[in-house]
Amino acid sequence: MDEEKMNRLRAQLDKEHNWPSIYMFKFIVPNEAQSIESLRVIFDESVEMREKLSKNGNYVSFTIREMMLNADSIFDRYTRASSIKGIISL
Repeated sequence: MDEEKMNRLRAQLDKEHNWPSIYMFKFIVPNEAQSIESLRVIFDESVEMREKLSKNGNYVSFTIREMMLNADSIFDRYTRASSIKGIISL
């Protein structure tokens, strides 16, 4: 993501949240052990993490709620998750 987009998104997040704040992440990953584990290790074990298998069992959707300190910590999670093959970030 280019710097201008990040600055706009950071300003929007700062406007909508009083830090620290709970932020909800949504991801869809292929139903493969490596993809699922790669996503899990990005987040602390104490976060609220719900998983749902797709109708055909090909994908797993994740809803993750975590206390975030600022917008940059959110960017960090998305950047780390973007390295997972086949991931969709919502």
